[in-house]
Amino acid sequence: MTVAAVVLSAGESTRFGSPKQRLLLPAVLDRLAGSEVDEVVVVEGAYELNPPTKTSSQGVRLVSCDAWELGPGASLRCGLAALGREVDAAVVVLADGPNLQPAAIARVLDVWRAQGRIVAASYAGARGHPLVLGREAWNDVPDEGLHTSPVRLVPCDDLGAPGDVDTPDDLPPAFEAG
Repeated sequence: MTVAAVVLSAGESTRFGSPKQRLLLPAVLDRLAGSEVDEVVVVEGAYELNPPTKTSSQGVRLVSCDAWELGPGASLRCGLAALGREVDAAVVVLADGPNLQPAAIARVLDVWRAQGRIVAASYAGARGHPLVLGREAWNDVPDEGLHTSPVRLVPCDDLGAPGDVDTPDDLPPAFEAG
């Protein structure tokens, strides 16, 4: 079974005030290197990103999404379209989640393998990332994303949330803006 990661990194970062994905993406790619995904696709949009380097045994590709302004679903569709026919599932993560845990990816993948379709990590009962989409769900992604789509939640509280950096004040201590 082939699993790819789609890193959503296309947003404008208006609340942050600068392209936060340039600062945070390397940490997310490092976390993905410790996971069981076979390849990584990074979706860029508002800003050009430096082409990612090869991470561990995984290939990392940069995909440009001209439709990024339509919403996160449009960016996700660009990432999914870049995946080969051999890919059975996509692990969706955000470029602004630098504390992503490879164990959370393994946990949601295990549940997806057993129950299929769409599975998401949850933290304190709230839906979060990573999210796993089986290929059968790839054609049902609306522009606004999958926020309201029914999913199977997998508690990952013990692993810690991946983070959601919207403003410089949200940065983990290990990061400095600028």
